[in-house]
Parts: sequence; C-alpha cells; structure tokens
Amino acid sequence: MKPMQFETEITQIIWRTKDAKSIRFRRPDGVEYLLGQWIFLTLGRGDERKTKPLSLSSSPTEDSLEVTKRLTGHEFSNALDALRVGDMASIRGPNGIFSFQGEYDKVCMLAGGKGITPQRSMIRYATDKALKTSIILLYSNRYEDNIAFEDDFDEMQRRNKNFKVILTITQPSQSWKGRTGRISREIVEKAAPDYTERVFYTSGPGPMLDAMSAMLKEMAIPETQIKFEYFTGYAGAPKQ
Repeated sequence: MKPMQFETEITQIIWRTKDAKSIRFRRPDGVEYLLGQWIFLTLGRGDERKTKPLSLSSSPTEDSLEVTKRLTGHEFSNALDALRVGDMASIRGPNGIFSFQGEYDKVCMLAGGKGITPQRSMIRYATDKALKTSIILLYSNRYEDNIAFEDDFDEMQRRNKNFKVILTITQPSQSWKGRTGRISREIVEKAAPDYTERVFYTSGPGPMLDAMSAMLKEMAIPETQIKFEYFTGYAGAPKQ
C-alpha cells in the first residue's frame, strides 16, 4: 500500500488493560492498509508535536483505524493518555511487510505483551472473512491484568472454529488457573503438534523475539516459515 499522510478524528477510546488504551480514529475514504502494518502517529501541534511508530491493532475489515499502547509515563504516552473523543491526530502510513492475508493453511502466532497488536489485526481479519486458516495464538504476559484483547479473543473463538488462543502468565497470582511461564518449545509442541506444518508469526519485546527465533531454529522450522517484527527504537521503525 502506498503511504499517505492525513489528519483524522478520534472516535472512541477503550481501556484494554489497567495501563493500556486503544485509540480509534475515523478511517477516511480511500485509506487502505494490510493487516499487521504500522503507522507513524503524531499528536499535538508545533513545538508540542510528538511522533511514534505504532502497529495498527485494527483490521481492514473494520471501519476505524486503531492503535493500542501501554501507558509508560513517557511524553508520548502522556500525550496519548490525554486524548479525548473529537481530538485530531496526524497519521502517516501504512508501512511494513509483517502481514498475513490468508495465504497459509496453518499459522502459529507467538506474542508477548503489547506485541499482540498486529496479531489481533490478523486474527480479526481471518475471523471477519471466515478464512479456513487454522490459527493458534500463544500469548504471554507477566500478569493476568496485562492481557489485552481478552474479550475480543473470546468472542472470536466463539465465531471462528479455526482459531484457538492459549494464554500463559510468567508471574501468576494464586488464583490463576491457566498455563504459567514463558512460551517454550514444550508449550508450542503441546499446543500445535503439527508445528512443522505451520508458519510462525512472532511479535513482542526484542529479547522475547530473540528467544523465539532461537527456539524455532532448534525445532528445525525453516526460515521461510518464520515471520517476525520488533521495533528497533533507535530507528523509529520495525525490523522485520
């Protein structure tokens, strides 16, 4: 998709966790993007302008453009937290090649923390389009209240018999009854016994991606079956 730059209005703000928000923007006519792509979001004007690259958590099947971000207390996060419905923002994009358009029969997604955003886009698309692709999502967080899109994924599992989500928590409370620990080879092999037939999409913090890449290589997954994205920070754009 050819990148564009435009201003648009905030239409909805959704708390996804205790410290993460989704911001939805009006999607102007003619704005197209591929699921999993990212944008540059600019808030404020003049000397107060702040820009950050963010993955789109929305699907092209949805009317709004959506980004989702954890509130870290840094300047951009504070500016995003201060946004209200009706405020304006500038968007430049889309960018990126970390995408899925239904071209694979079997997919396994590995996500850590707020790295879930591009994968939510892909899963929403597959569900809305009733794709036949088998999708297994392994989603790791530190605490239970860090899980973003939990209600979304529950709803999509009910609608999409080809989608299954497995949550794992690294620092669980005593009340947590699900899986614990980081995503491991054991968890992958148990969740997806046919893992050699699947294409892996991985997104999350850099150390997690490094660990997942090493794990998949140990599992003899060909490089052609491994897709990943992480934000390099210093360059302001994802490395893919």
